[in-house]
Amino acid sequence: MHTAFCDGKNTPEEMILSAIEKGLDTVGISGHSYTFFDESYCMQKADIPRYIAELRYLRAKYFDQIHVLCGVEQDYYSDYPRDEFDYVIGSVHYVKVGEAYLPVDESAEILRDAVDRFFDGDAYALCERYFATVADVARKTGCDIIGHFDLITKFIERDPLFDTRHPRYVAAWKSAVDTLLPYDIPFEINTGAISRGYRSEPYPSREIIAYIREKGGRFILSSDAHSKENIGYGFEEYEKV
Repeated sequence: MHTAFCDGKNTPEEMILSAIEKGLDTVGISGHSYTFFDESYCMQKADIPRYIAELRYLRAKYFDQIHVLCGVEQDYYSDYPRDEFDYVIGSVHYVKVGEAYLPVDESAEILRDAVDRFFDGDAYALCERYFATVADVARKTGCDIIGHFDLITKFIERDPLFDTRHPRYVAAWKSAVDTLLPYDIPFEINTGAISRGYRSEPYPSREIIAYIREKGGRFILSSDAHSKENIGYGFEEYEKV
């Protein structure tokens, strides 16, 4: 869950109160880690100590109603220390080419431009670079949870830049899954893009979920909520996936 400390709409306390109203017994707030090359969406470095202190205060304030965890969504390219957080979600939001950081979840137009400018029009080369980075996210971030595994498909339903059934795409994500499974940490089943109207299914896709389950992988539900209304979105449906 994200708050006004990064790209969320509500304060941490508003998110916690909403979680209590929804009957949750534990809530984890995980602000976006600081990325020096893009400060538009993440927690500002100077605000992170205040973020941690506020969540510790709220944990004590609401201890008899809900258990509050102070987490971070650590981007692969973030170098901010993770030691003070209760848990870490490891995520990849960018593909790096040379000195350029190319966001994969900002807009379909940016993705198309990245394919044309940096991959000679080969969308599958972009996907291969993305999943090669995802494959390394557990080692690089030391995460407890693997975040939105196939985020690169955020816009695929509206703007089909590539075919998720293409052999190169399938080989790329299978290789990433196979690399991550030995870490024995759960993959998110993330409903955030559904609640915000981008997708009709969670990350990862049902095909990828089936493959991870077949290989003995584990899952954790995540609403990736950026507002209090979307906390726990779709949990009743997707806990059965």
